[in-house]
Amino acid sequence: MLRLQTPVTPDQAPVTLSYSDTVLVLGSCFAEALGARLAQGGFDALCNPFGPLYNPVSLCNAVARLQSALPFTEADVVEMGAGAGLYGSFWHHTAFARENPALFLEQANTALQEAAAFWHRCNRVVITLGTAWAFRRNDTGETVANCLKRPASEFTRYRLGVEQVAALLQGLVARYPEKRFVFTVSPIRHLADGARGNQLSKSTLLLATEGLSYFPSYEIMMDELRDYRWWAEDMVHPSEQAELYICDRFLEWALVPDERPRYEAALKADRAARHRPMHPRG
Repeated sequence: MLRLQTPVTPDQAPVTLSYSDTVLVLGSCFAEALGARLAQGGFDALCNPFGPLYNPVSLCNAVARLQSALPFTEADVVEMGAGAGLYGSFWHHTAFARENPALFLEQANTALQEAAAFWHRCNRVVITLGTAWAFRRNDTGETVANCLKRPASEFTRYRLGVEQVAALLQGLVARYPEKRFVFTVSPIRHLADGARGNQLSKSTLLLATEGLSYFPSYEIMMDELRDYRWWAEDMVHPSEQAELYICDRFLEWALVPDERPRYEAALKADRAARHRPMHPRG
């Protein structure tokens, strides 16, 4: 029979998921898709309480902030650039930005309080790594999660090395032995760096996850779904169908087999709840 795909078969999952687990999902835009799928499947899950995060330094910083639950203060507030008229912080995605510092702090600290409580009770953490590229503030030397459209002269762009990323991830796993971590590399391409720059970045992340519990999201997208019909119009993001496929492959890989029927039933109930009849009676 003619084969039209290169199947990607993950190793057996060293960390499993069940409905008795509490799952925190952190990372890039693909983490948002996975978090949404877990919610549709009825899991006790929380996704990206700081918004999407892309580089390993910012992801590890976010975990440390959840552990400490240290509130954000006015010292953390930054006015966005490019005339946005909004305020955020270097810890957050721009989706958190608000019209004034007080509104931003109220939202950020409410989200932090809820997420810190979730972090302390969760026992599974799924992290999607987006890029090995990061931005460092020139005034403080701190790596930021988002540049907030500030002038480029305020930052230095750099690429993390394999050893640096591996040390960060291995340190994270060792620091919280009561939690089980699963890592994956985002299937979203960062073509602003060019095709070679994207591959260098993704390769860094892939090498750094060696020996950790890992699911091959990037590999499924690039090999099994390599046809361009699986990509969105920008040719950078996977299509919605491709995201769902990879998310379901992740659940197929990680979910305890006996709980598969419960997952399918939860998805069916979610679809029914979101369905609106065209001609409602009454």
